[in-house]
Amino acid sequence: METGKKVQSEGSEKTKQEIMAERKAKKAEKAAKKSQPIKTTEHGAVTILSESIQTNTVKADETGKSKADLKAERRQKQEAQRAAKAASVTEGKQSVAPKVQQGKRIPDQIQADRPSVEKRLVKRYVSQKVPQLPPAERKVQLFSHLQQQERTLELLTKDLAVNQSKIHPAVIKLGLQYASGIICGSNARAVALLEAFKRVISDYSTPEQKELSRDLEVSLKPCINFLKQCRPISVSMGNVIRFLKRHITNIPSESTDVQAKKCLHEEIEKYIHENVELAGKTICEEASKKISSGDVILTYGYSSLLLQILLKAFNEDNKKFRVIVLDSSPRSEGLQFLRRLVAFKIPSVYMLISGASYVMPEVNKVFLGAHALLANGNVMSRVGSSQVALVAKAHNVPVLVCCETHKFCDRVQTDSFVFNELGNPDDLVAAVKGKPSVHSIANWRELPKLSLLNLTYDVMPGDLVTAVITELGSVPCTSVPVVLRVKHAETVQLTSP
Repeated sequence: METGKKVQSEGSEKTKQEIMAERKAKKAEKAAKKSQPIKTTEHGAVTILSESIQTNTVKADETGKSKADLKAERRQKQEAQRAAKAASVTEGKQSVAPKVQQGKRIPDQIQADRPSVEKRLVKRYVSQKVPQLPPAERKVQLFSHLQQQERTLELLTKDLAVNQSKIHPAVIKLGLQYASGIICGSNARAVALLEAFKRVISDYSTPEQKELSRDLEVSLKPCINFLKQCRPISVSMGNVIRFLKRHITNIPSESTDVQAKKCLHEEIEKYIHENVELAGKTICEEASKKISSGDVILTYGYSSLLLQILLKAFNEDNKKFRVIVLDSSPRSEGLQFLRRLVAFKIPSVYMLISGASYVMPEVNKVFLGAHALLANGNVMSRVGSSQVALVAKAHNVPVLVCCETHKFCDRVQTDSFVFNELGNPDDLVAAVKGKPSVHSIANWRELPKLSLLNLTYDVMPGDLVTAVITELGSVPCTSVPVVLRVKHAETVQLTSP
């Protein structure tokens, strides 16, 4: 019995040893598979070689190479593939880098404090024979990134020759009208610019061995730079310039000068008719529906579009209402607006902007014009408009902004400091002259610690605006990107061959 037990115990011990040996063999086989070399494909995918040790020996026998030689060849091939992949990645980064730099380019008009930008602008104006205004004697440091110049007609026309070939006389006349304030307002400035360009195109003749679609655009650059010196380009003018350049570029090379000029004249007349005249009539139809008899309408400054709306509602629709005209110095544009209303016998009240909070409780609606509508929904209008809208918001009075879609732009701006138009500081002093009861600061240039700032526009947050009345209907301020996208798609469709 004892001997039988010993045999059984020896058999069981042997079985355990065999099991342990089998486990060790399996672990060794797994470790061998994991330590096999890696092969990379042309597309960068990684695959594990499945060849066993036996196939390697067979290949070694067939090729006559040892395992070490085959392993060295595989390693050399892998290193070459990795180097090629790294080179392709670096080339891709280099090709993407210029695109990123182009997207981050900052306009020159808000980099006036950089010497390199100023030097480039001076060189450009000298090559195009455009007169330059001297820098302002007393600059405001907060707006040092904007152009601050002495804006006087004497300095602008000092070294200007009317018969010189770079700038057309019609453009010179237009620029002086801009600088003196004879032509003001976004619509008026845009229409006047198109009319001046019609004369430039009519008097243009293509030089020999050149194409009109390229040379005409180059000849317009000195005219545009001269207008910038007279007064900064408005948003509506910028859209007009881009519109004209686009149509000039799309002129077929086989067209004659007569055909090309006729085509451009037709496009300019079509732009004025559709984007200014018809758009204004449509906005008048839509905005007059918002006015009811017995309303008290408040406006600020002067707007040709608002004048058309009020005249249509009062005369054609026979609605009886009252208008309160707010105004501010130094331009006092509301006085001209008041004279037009009184001439058509519309009951009106004139008041300065400082009295907005006192008169707002009796107001039913606030109608405002706009210089531009920005892509983030903010409204750019004459300085003081934001204050009027803020007071109206506090009294729960709806604020309606009337604006054509040709004033929409893809620029994003949250305040009035990033970009603005700086007017002549002497205009602030001129508003006080002739009144002995008011302290005059005519000698402000002699005071070293005094600087005058004459802002033209301010940015009104879209939250203060109830609706924007356009030729497309009443839309919220947040619809500006959608309108711009639709207009761009229509433009591409029309200009594509």
